[in-house]
Amino acid sequence: MDRGRALRIGSVELKNNLILGPMAGVTDLVFRGLCREQGCGAAYTEMVSAKALFYHRQEFERFIRGGSEMWSRPGYEYRGADKSLGLMRAAENEGPLALQLFGSEPDIIAEMAAVAEEGPYAWIDINMGCPVPKIVNNGEGSALMKDIKRAEAIVTALVRNVKKPVTVKFRKAFDENTGDAVEFAKMAEACGAAAVAVHGRTRQQFYSGRADWDVIRRVKEAVSIPVIGNGDIFSAADAERMIEETGCDGLMIARGARGNPWIFREILYFLETGKELPRPDRTEIRDMLLRHARLLAEDIGERLAVCEMRGHAAWYTAGLPHSSRLRNELNQAETCDEFERLIRQAFIS
Repeated sequence: MDRGRALRIGSVELKNNLILGPMAGVTDLVFRGLCREQGCGAAYTEMVSAKALFYHRQEFERFIRGGSEMWSRPGYEYRGADKSLGLMRAAENEGPLALQLFGSEPDIIAEMAAVAEEGPYAWIDINMGCPVPKIVNNGEGSALMKDIKRAEAIVTALVRNVKKPVTVKFRKAFDENTGDAVEFAKMAEACGAAAVAVHGRTRQQFYSGRADWDVIRRVKEAVSIPVIGNGDIFSAADAERMIEETGCDGLMIARGARGNPWIFREILYFLETGKELPRPDRTEIRDMLLRHARLLAEDIGERLAVCEMRGHAAWYTAGLPHSSRLRNELNQAETCDEFERLIRQAFIS
C-alpha cells in the first residue's frame, strides 16, 4: 500500500485508505462526523439487523425513500421499532458510508440490501466477525466462520441482488480449530465481493491478546481484491507497521479511535511525511469532548446523550489525573450543564 494512496472499493474511490470501523454504540452519525473532520476516508454504520428491517419493512422502505430529509433526521426521532433505522442515519454530504448488515438468512439479507442500496450508502457490508454471544448464538456474526457454505450463500445472494459493491468483514477464524480467514477471503472473492476486511483475532479471543497481522498478510497474498487490515492500530506507527508487515490496501481503525478522532490526521501526516504530529494538548482534548457532548445532545436529546457520553469521556480522559474519580462523578450527572462543569473542573486540576 503506497503512502496516502486512495482506495477503490468496486466503483467507489475513497480519498484515502483510512476507514473508521463499525462499533456498536460508538460510530454513530455524530462521532463519524468528528472522525471525518480529522481525515477519515470512509466509515461504516453501526451493525444493523437485516431481520429487524424485514420485520419492519414498511417503515424501512419509507425511511429509504424519504431521502436526505429522512436519513438525516435527529436521532431522538427514532425509537422502538425504528431503532434500527436510527442506526442507518447519514448526515448530508457525509462522504463514503458503508451500511453494515448482519444476519444468517441469505434471502432476507439480500432482499433488505436491495432496498437499502437506494439510500445514501456507498457500499453494503456483511458482518461475519461480531463475537458477541447473542449474535453468535443466533448463527450470525463470527458464527458464520463455522459455516462457510452458508456464508457463501449470503455473499452470493447479496452480490446478485445489489448493484453497489459488497464487502465482507470477518476474523482470523472462529477459534484456533475452526474457520480460516484465507479460505473465507477466497470464497468472498469468488462470490463477487469487492473487498474484505480482516480482524486479526479469533472469535474466541474477542479483543484480548494481540491481533495476528500475519493472517492479514496471508489473505492479501491469496486474493486480488482489496484487503483492509483491522486490529491493534492505536497510533501512526502502528499503521505504518501494519502496512509494512501485511501489504494491506486499507487500514480499519476502530478501538484506536475511541476518544481519539485525531488518530486519522496523525496517521495521514505520518504516512505522507514520515514525521509524527504532536498529540493534542489538554485544551484540545477538552474542547473536542465538550463539542462531542453538545452535538450528541442536539442529535439524540440531553438525557440520553449524557448517558452515552460517560463512556466516551472515559476514553477521552484516559491517563488524566484523577480520571477514575471523574468517571464516578460523571455517572451521577444528568444534564449537559453538570457534565460540562465536571469536565471543565477535571481539565483545570
